[in-house]
Amino acid sequence: MKTILITGAGGYIGSVATSLLLENGYNVVAVDNFSTGYLAPLELLQNTYGKERIKIITVDLKGFFAHVFEENQIDAVLHYAASCSVNESMQKPQKYFTNNSSATQRLLHTMVDHKVDKIVFSSTCAVYGEAEYVPIDEIHPTHPANPYGESKLISETFLKWYSTQKMLRYVALRYFNVCGATDDTKIGDSKKPSVHLMQNAVRGALGLEPFYLTCGKFDTKDGTPVRDYVNVVDLNRAHLLALEYLFKGGESEIINLGTGTGNSVLEIVKKVEEVTGAKIHLDTGSERAGEYATMIASIEKAQRVLGWKPTHSLEDSVRSLVSWYTNRPKGWEK
Repeated sequence: MKTILITGAGGYIGSVATSLLLENGYNVVAVDNFSTGYLAPLELLQNTYGKERIKIITVDLKGFFAHVFEENQIDAVLHYAASCSVNESMQKPQKYFTNNSSATQRLLHTMVDHKVDKIVFSSTCAVYGEAEYVPIDEIHPTHPANPYGESKLISETFLKWYSTQKMLRYVALRYFNVCGATDDTKIGDSKKPSVHLMQNAVRGALGLEPFYLTCGKFDTKDGTPVRDYVNVVDLNRAHLLALEYLFKGGESEIINLGTGTGNSVLEIVKKVEEVTGAKIHLDTGSERAGEYATMIASIEKAQRVLGWKPTHSLEDSVRSLVSWYTNRPKGWEK
């Protein structure tokens, strides 16, 4: 039974990943500094699977964490820990280069020191910047339009050179827009507000908090940005496949994760209204900086290399979020 170190395990995507790994027979060392992540979902999983299957350690990747590798036999790493708000990155670029780029370098250095040579990295479509063509494949030029995307591209550069020097092998998964909760709806996005549109729209439809349009005007079919919305369970299934790919000796790769289709902000709002039966009042908030018009993924490489394709519909994602927020309107308590 292999043991996987998950960084950012208490976050939205990381906690879903932890659940999926345990469900599929892996042991997990779950690390987080819990500045934005939550302890509660990991304790829930620990109560379900036992402390011998999941160990929870409070760690900040900007600090000392070599003991995590010294005290555990780790077979591979899933690296989710990061700051991930495009708008905030425009206001606090130093935070993003420290939390994302520098922390990734420290993690890679520590992995090499302890002879752990396989990592799946949580990257982003923000490395591409404004799309020159769609769907966007992995050879599309990278021109990040914000420090968040730049911080992830710098981390990918670290990975490339470590791999070139035969120190490790990696799969960097470039996410498009993530949505949904687990299929049993027990684990979902607890941030208030979330950095994700669909989550905030569902919370608005349920009357949990006001919903604001913060996207500005763009040259798209309805004037709002078009994005590719991929379900969080589908996304994390790709991480499991990437782990299996590396364990079988696969070479380092960069792979997009999306659906190959795009929806505008207003289309997502309409879908949430259809599912919930509620009318969302569209107040306008402060326009987010560092955004762009259209991002739609080519997922041909994910299908070819990993044998992955999405299985959840947009409606599946909305319904799982409605259930998650209905059951936990305040999210995780800790």
